[in-house]
Amino acid sequence: MLKKLSITLLMAISFCLAASAQKADNILGKWINPSGEGQVLIYKKDNKFYGKLVWLKIPDRDGKPKTDIKNPDKALQSRPELGLELLQDFTFNGEDVYEDGTIYDPKSGKTYSCKMTLEGESLKIRGYVGISLFGRTEVWKRVK
Repeated sequence: MLKKLSITLLMAISFCLAASAQKADNILGKWINPSGEGQVLIYKKDNKFYGKLVWLKIPDRDGKPKTDIKNPDKALQSRPELGLELLQDFTFNGEDVYEDGTIYDPKSGKTYSCKMTLEGESLKIRGYVGISLFGRTEVWKRVK
């Protein structure tokens, strides 16, 4: 009887863990920012979530690919914006929230603490300094 209960409990735990991992992966894919200027591909690496800029609507003034000119590190200012990892180190908390990550804003060259909340085909991105109360939220839409 005890052996049967142990096996049942182990199976239930395994099912819950698999369901949680599958739910966490719902964020994976391409997302477009509210202005429609850029698309970010969210992917998973080592059980954390990251986002890379994969499409830009508008090149720089000369028609060349945009570079990271606002980066405070002069050595990085010539790197292309396309391919930049804007979202880093997010963990899934089990309730459609991804937290403890950062977001890099190439328009300002600043990195902020960030949390993301998945709501269907929308992704609320909250960048902040210190505590979440002092920040700004954008809503990104999933690219079909």
